[in-house]
Amino acid sequence: MNSEIISKQGEIPSFDQNAVVVKHIEYYPYGGTYNESEITPELIAGILKEISKGINIYLLLDPDAECDFMEVLSDGEWLSLGCSFDRDGEFHNYYTYNSAYADTADQVGKWNYSDKSVWTELQSGGQSPIPKIHAITDMDAGVKAVEYFIRTGKLYPGIDWLHES
Repeated sequence: MNSEIISKQGEIPSFDQNAVVVKHIEYYPYGGTYNESEITPELIAGILKEISKGINIYLLLDPDAECDFMEVLSDGEWLSLGCSFDRDGEFHNYYTYNSAYADTADQVGKWNYSDKSVWTELQSGGQSPIPKIHAITDMDAGVKAVEYFIRTGKLYPGIDWLHES
């Protein structure tokens, strides 16, 4: 597996503040599922507001909920964004990158989930622990990243990302 850090950019490209490219939304483990016709400005505003309080949600660009998505995990302290894109049959995964925990990358591979210096309390899909290297604490930047994805379907260039392919 190849890894690459994508550093944040100084300039954020403009985007349509009213556009919505997300076609399917799923809260988990309990909560609503919304198709394209049910994704309203009010729903989006509610999602963005929930991030700083805690949320577990998938935002999908594919209306059939098969591929091209962002998983948003927050407990109010930590926020992890994980994106997966299918490009010509090859999956590319991106995660929020927290450089303050870069020195824990080797420890992540040891899967010692009890080591609280390495792992957050967040769980992807309700079961896979999220390492701190893949989570940020800047909720404002995280909210911007989620809104950018909802509006453009792209990674927000105002934060660091870790690309794995």
